[in-house]
Amino acid sequence: MQYANITGWGKCLPPAVLSNEDLATFLDTSDEWISTRTGIKERRISHVSTATLASLAAKRAVAVAGLDATELDMVILGTACPDTLIPNAASFVQASIGAVNAAVFDLNAACTGFVYGLSIGTAMIRSGAMKKVLVIGADRIPYFLDYTIRDVSVLFGDGAGAVVLEACDEECGLIAEKLGCDGEARDILAARDSGTVRERFAGVDGFFDVNFEGQEIFKRAVRGMGQAITCVLEKLALEPEQIDLLVPHQANLRIIDTLAKRMKSPPEKVVINIEKYGNTSAATVPIALCEALEEGRIQPGDKILTAAFGAGLTWGAAVIKWGSRITPLAECHDELPENDKTALELIMPWVEGCRAAVAEKAK
Repeated sequence: MQYANITGWGKCLPPAVLSNEDLATFLDTSDEWISTRTGIKERRISHVSTATLASLAAKRAVAVAGLDATELDMVILGTACPDTLIPNAASFVQASIGAVNAAVFDLNAACTGFVYGLSIGTAMIRSGAMKKVLVIGADRIPYFLDYTIRDVSVLFGDGAGAVVLEACDEECGLIAEKLGCDGEARDILAARDSGTVRERFAGVDGFFDVNFEGQEIFKRAVRGMGQAITCVLEKLALEPEQIDLLVPHQANLRIIDTLAKRMKSPPEKVVINIEKYGNTSAATVPIALCEALEEGRIQPGDKILTAAFGAGLTWGAAVIKWGSRITPLAECHDELPENDKTALELIMPWVEGCRAAVAEKAK
């Protein structure tokens, strides 16, 4: 049987930091209000496109795997924020990294996009159709937010993470997963006027009507991820205590704590970085994986459990058995283009646009 070993990993976080104190300059909020409810202290705001973030994370992952991008058979980009719908953003990544032999597509499962992509990439390798697959999670949710609504606009940040999967005879990589969707509740987390449902030439350009029902999302997220976790553990006949590291979606510290208690995972077995980046949507899991490796928290043979949920409401959980290598074979030294603006300066046009749109709607 073929397995899909994770041989490369990389992340890309834009340099501009938007702190809770920055948000308090135009919202009725404070660092204490945000951090006690979410665990978030700051987040990153990108000065470049989603595909540019994804491309740099991809280049870094390919370098760590010791590959040339021409060796890739497929690029899967998990994103809810593609720069263009036609063509897909993954084609930009292909051209940017030189993966000229790779089939490509975008996958929109919102925050669960990376977990979905990992499952699909693994399946392609198991089937024998592919040998080397690049899976990316990248999002820029702050682009869509209504910056007049405190409860939503403090939650998200920008970023990208990627892994390379390679065919392997040894049991490693993704060894069990459970994916699903609670479609009846899709409207409780939605940019309701995005896509072709938006009437052309109507309303204030650039304003998105975002619905975010926090308490209901919390309930359904914990339930969906909890059921998925139970399912994957049962598939492998594993007890929670046999999981070496929990890498949960970084949406809210309270949700992470609830899952950790369910898994009986002590703090040293849980990866948490939400305080630094907020919710980077499909990028949270691969970014957290990268940081766990950088910090020496993953060892050969470790069993890693990840779980995520997102708009849709999509959800999923997966168990990864880590392979033999935990160090890079090479490094990519590319960086993002220089940025001369602060995060606050980057989002202020959106803040002002949201205020104008709300005022127009109130007339």
